[in-house]
Amino acid sequence: MKIYNSIWLATVLLTMVHTAEAQDTLKYTGNTLVNADYHHGQLAPAIGVHNIQAFRANREHPELADGLDWTYNHAPMMAYWNNTYFLEYLSDPVGEHIPPSRTLLQTSKDGYNWSKAAILFPPYRIPDGWKKEGYPGVAKDLYATMHQRVGFYVSKSDRLFALAYYGIAMDKKDDPNDGKGIGRVIREIKKDGSYGPIYFLRPNSSWDMKDAAYPMYTKNRDKGFVKACNEILSSPLMMQQMVEEADRNDPLIPFNRPVKAFSYYHLPDKKVVGLWKHALTSVSNDGGKSWQYNPLRAPGVVNSNAKIWGQGTSDGRFAIVYNPSEFRWPLAVSTSDNGLNYKDLLLVNGEISPMRYGGNYKSYGPQYIRGILETNGKPADGNMWLTYSMNKEDIWVAKVPVPVVSTVPGPVDEVFHNLPDGTELKYWNIVSPLWASVKIEKAPDGLKALTLRDKDPFDYAKAERVIPAARKINIEFEVTPAQNNTGSLNIEFQDAKGIAAGRLIFDSDGEFKAKVGYRNSGIIKYEAGKSYAIRVALDLDKRMYQVFVNGVDKGAKMMFAPVSAFERVTFRTGDVRRFPDVDTPTDQDFDLKDPGTPVAEAVFHISSLKTATF
Repeated sequence: MKIYNSIWLATVLLTMVHTAEAQDTLKYTGNTLVNADYHHGQLAPAIGVHNIQAFRANREHPELADGLDWTYNHAPMMAYWNNTYFLEYLSDPVGEHIPPSRTLLQTSKDGYNWSKAAILFPPYRIPDGWKKEGYPGVAKDLYATMHQRVGFYVSKSDRLFALAYYGIAMDKKDDPNDGKGIGRVIREIKKDGSYGPIYFLRPNSSWDMKDAAYPMYTKNRDKGFVKACNEILSSPLMMQQMVEEADRNDPLIPFNRPVKAFSYYHLPDKKVVGLWKHALTSVSNDGGKSWQYNPLRAPGVVNSNAKIWGQGTSDGRFAIVYNPSEFRWPLAVSTSDNGLNYKDLLLVNGEISPMRYGGNYKSYGPQYIRGILETNGKPADGNMWLTYSMNKEDIWVAKVPVPVVSTVPGPVDEVFHNLPDGTELKYWNIVSPLWASVKIEKAPDGLKALTLRDKDPFDYAKAERVIPAARKINIEFEVTPAQNNTGSLNIEFQDAKGIAAGRLIFDSDGEFKAKVGYRNSGIIKYEAGKSYAIRVALDLDKRMYQVFVNGVDKGAKMMFAPVSAFERVTFRTGDVRRFPDVDTPTDQDFDLKDPGTPVAEAVFHISSLKTATF
């Protein structure tokens, strides 16, 4: 039997390869692959990506999380409308498929500063005694489980609508997306920030509408609202996103197969490229009404069961964003000139924050990536805006500059106060949690500085600058620590794969030190509020670096790891993280100790960074 199965699988894969060669098929032809033993996969970063946390779950102190204490937050989606970013996501008390469930909404004018999370679609109570066909048990004090693959729609009349789906999970292992749920709902988001009433857009046939908490959209006297709903229902590309939750024989679903998390984009010739979980892909010639071939794995694209996102970019090119491994890390972007042949693979986010709260079906990593659908607005800055959940717990957004590039124009010479407002971090990659922010702020001397703050007991702030590759280089920066008795600032000198050869530390014991092999070597005692001009002369031929503090030579240090060239400078308010790894058990069933209470804040102001080879 094993031999038979092997032959069958080989035949299927071979057929897929031949099909891919014969059709217009999205494929990856680059040579870069991920090493999942590292959270960053050893990928070079896309220059200037800013990762911003929009919501941090907090069960212990909900007053620090917009008054909300549910810790499962997942499946975010974005729209850009009325010069505003909109962010929608699911929220459950503890874990996936365990009700009650609701959908939250946040907004932002700049993508960096987000409003308090508001309840957009509230929990939906199921009548006691309800039974799901083919599943044991009777509903008692049960609420619906929310799920959706499509969150927003901007109508042809330029009105914004939010969508969501109420499914039913009789227990934590039941599938709420089996076509036997309640149905899809819709409501309008108005320009003044208010919401219209909730209506059913498309209920499941298994749901008796006499039990419905909301009316059908056709009952709305607003003809524009009804027209927008009909636009959705008549759009094959909109309806295809609903296949998982819809009736299994819904005639409005063009391709009614068990494929998940559909995303798409148009090519210049009007063909549509479709993408599903597991990097399945196909091409449509008729706007999604039919597909050239059954979805097959995109040749060369490594992806497991997390979402993959595709879109055209403002420079006339294309991008796909996904987890290019069998795990839900790292998060990466690949670009294409023609929307079919993808040739590079660059890092978007290579961090995994600690999962603070265990729960049903929670997975580690930055995952379930989504951008802004073609019909849901174009950000004014021309950049690619994305959203994802971290560990199915916290909600993040990422700004990916367009064009997507991996090299910088030359040596660094940045005094932040002298740079135009809003451009200071153009070439910097940042990871900025709400409790460990990375921003341009005014330092105590009144001048602008790159400021890293950290009051998060488990996460850290990170700012990274790619530099031209060099074997011998002077790296100069000025740091003003606001304290010397808490927190730490790690400064690393890394290669293209993120491997550090040298590390300096402003440590919580008041000492500025260097990592030398197993141990850290003290350099000086540092003072709170005092500025320190640091120059590091790194020489790979000698595997040594000389450290100067305020112009004084503090001696040579041995590099603790070999690299072939220096290509990054990283500032980070915490130690290196290596958990989870590829052997970590999938499900975390425990909470971390007191994860909802901030610690004493540490603040570090970096006023400048300069590099020069020698």
